[in-house]
Amino acid sequence: MSDSETVPPATAPEAPGSAPALTREALEIASGYAFTGPALDLGALLWDGACLPDAQVRIPLPMLNRHGLVAGATGTGKTKTLQLVAEQLSAQGVPVFLADVKGDLSGISAPGQPDDKVRGRAAEVHQQWRPAGFPAEFYALGGLGHGIPVRATITSFGPVLLSKLLRLNPTQEQSLGLIFHYADQKGLELIDLKDLRAVVAFLTSDEGKADLKSIGGLSTATAGVILRSLTAFEAQGMTDFFGEPEFDTADFLRTAPDGRGVVSVLELPAVQEKPQLFSTFLMWLLADLFHDLPEVGDADKPKLVFFFDEAHLLFHEASRAFLDAITQTVRLIRSKGVGVFFVTQTPKDVPSDVLGQLGNRVQHALRAFTPDDQKALKATVKTFPNSAYDLEELLTGLGTGEAVVTILSEKGAPTPVAATRLRAPGSLMGPVDAGTLDQAVRSSPLYGRYAQAVDRESAYEKLTSDKPTGAKGPDEMREAARTPRSRPQRSVVEQVVSSGMFKSLARSVGTQIGHEISRSLFGTARRRR
Repeated sequence: MSDSETVPPATAPEAPGSAPALTREALEIASGYAFTGPALDLGALLWDGACLPDAQVRIPLPMLNRHGLVAGATGTGKTKTLQLVAEQLSAQGVPVFLADVKGDLSGISAPGQPDDKVRGRAAEVHQQWRPAGFPAEFYALGGLGHGIPVRATITSFGPVLLSKLLRLNPTQEQSLGLIFHYADQKGLELIDLKDLRAVVAFLTSDEGKADLKSIGGLSTATAGVILRSLTAFEAQGMTDFFGEPEFDTADFLRTAPDGRGVVSVLELPAVQEKPQLFSTFLMWLLADLFHDLPEVGDADKPKLVFFFDEAHLLFHEASRAFLDAITQTVRLIRSKGVGVFFVTQTPKDVPSDVLGQLGNRVQHALRAFTPDDQKALKATVKTFPNSAYDLEELLTGLGTGEAVVTILSEKGAPTPVAATRLRAPGSLMGPVDAGTLDQAVRSSPLYGRYAQAVDRESAYEKLTSDKPTGAKGPDEMREAARTPRSRPQRSVVEQVVSSGMFKSLARSVGTQIGHEISRSLFGTARRRR
């Protein structure tokens, strides 16, 4: 039973010392949140300047896979809202993924500290507050920072996502797709950045010209641009994020021995200055889940709820193909039991095709200090259903820890817009210390699986090492082609695909030479288990 079910019903008359009785308007709003099934408790209704704790605002648990948006200006309480929702999901056995951009969500693993603010908020909203920590795993991209390393292979990451990281234009993006197609067909597995660079270098060499021509639609000039972009990308220190062992997103779908959902926290402070990197990696994680999970339809509760923080970075300078793939992923992943919540400042940060898929809304305060702010405010108001509130006035006057809410009811219909004073999280509202975090990481059963990077033989080694004595690497092939030869030599790719070492490699990854890797929405490879 949830805490909100222990308070007096919404129709109770006012008694001495109790909360104010509900007006007709407030009662109509409150009735839209009177769900009978399992639900998450957000807080108490705000109406006419008063907090009405007898009118609880809730989200039905089965509706969490209908996606959502948590928005609001900096400092309005979005992070605490994520924490509040995440810990209630965990308590009901639902695993959660959180992207921790600022580094202050690790506290979800530790019990909160009672103080006057917490006690005051709990009393205002009739919350039976108890300190509680929740089972958590901590991850870090490429192992940079405090966390279990998360890596992806280039083969798995795919050309569309990689094009966004390299900031390629649409023509170059299509050309990169052809290079992946070539590598897939030839069985040249792309594990890390040097593998892809070696393949492009070979295709732009004299020895690779015939293969480049056979691909079709890929010019030498464009291939050269891609090669220079890859070289610059590596020079920026991006090599750590690609390689093996590749992270298996199925590890996000775990529950603790006591039945609570595990909260997976991706620690991102170490890569805050690389927003394109972490936002695109988040999309890869989501795309990988989409590929692997079976259809489940409308389940009693989600398999996972994925919070996508700093969502505006994902859509910034995105290609049409990239946006289309995001829209399709969000639309279809619901039937696989995954709910996605985008977290950003205003709804206008999210393209309309994606915004239309988000059934649950928690909108914190907006600021209107500039003409652009005023425009954003008016646009935000238009995205809400008709309301009994003056939303323009309300959204600029909300305090920290207050929000405007509308969600999908158990029948899938939008609920009335409800100004809400949110509950206080039961876990620590702030980061745990670095020593505690490191200890949690090293004691995880997943640490041994992912901690040590592995550089096995792949495309780079085959194109640079598996050749006759005296042959050159891909950067020197042009000069090697001019050297007199005593007998005809096979091309490097022919040597690669016919070598015993390569055949052993191919068997180890479950592919056969000449068979293209199966790819999906973002050009990402389907995981082979």
